[in-house]
Amino acid sequence: MSDCNTRIIAPSLLAADWSKVGEEVRRAEQAGADWLHLDVMDGHFVENVSFGPQFVAAVRPQTRLPLDTHLMMTRPDKYLDRFIAAGSDRITVHVEAQHDVRETLRRIRAAGLGCGLSLNPATPFDTVVPYLGEIDLLLVMTVVPGFGGQAFMEAETMPKVAAARDHREQLGLSYHIEVDGGIDQRTVAIAASHGANVMVAGTALFGQTDMAAAIVAMRG
Repeated sequence: MSDCNTRIIAPSLLAADWSKVGEEVRRAEQAGADWLHLDVMDGHFVENVSFGPQFVAAVRPQTRLPLDTHLMMTRPDKYLDRFIAAGSDRITVHVEAQHDVRETLRRIRAAGLGCGLSLNPATPFDTVVPYLGEIDLLLVMTVVPGFGGQAFMEAETMPKVAAARDHREQLGLSYHIEVDGGIDQRTVAIAASHGANVMVAGTALFGQTDMAAAIVAMRG
């Protein structure tokens, strides 16, 4: 696993041109991306619908980059095995979803995958504290999830990122701290200063003509 102090850039395929997804995946890889982020939305946990395990399976043979699959689903436990089989390298589930969080995390780890937990901007940080010793990654949503292109919610979310960093140090843990939503060349510095090291960005990367330059800028 990468060091939790190493900055990781994870372009979000939600912002890619899906009519040529293979090309878009290769563009991100050639531009220097570290991971690819796949946002799965069920139309229930969040308002939007994106894609399912078949899409993840279609992306898998196109790249050697780790697939960072984020399940924004009410019942991630029901669909988990399909996303494992599709070729995800890491699966992140929400603490707010309707499932036994500890059991879902155990199943992800038992499959040999990286294990992530996410919380929304309105969710108190204390909600995830009981699980911090069982995860490889904590994803702090920096917008209300469901749609791309929203503004970065600094005041609501950066204290949680800082709390995640402080807890990690106090408890001697090594999970990554990931941020997703409104991340660009400006806000990446704010997130990093509070302790985030995995930066998920959509339009700020796939929307650029020169993605390599955009990634270099995000590395700081």
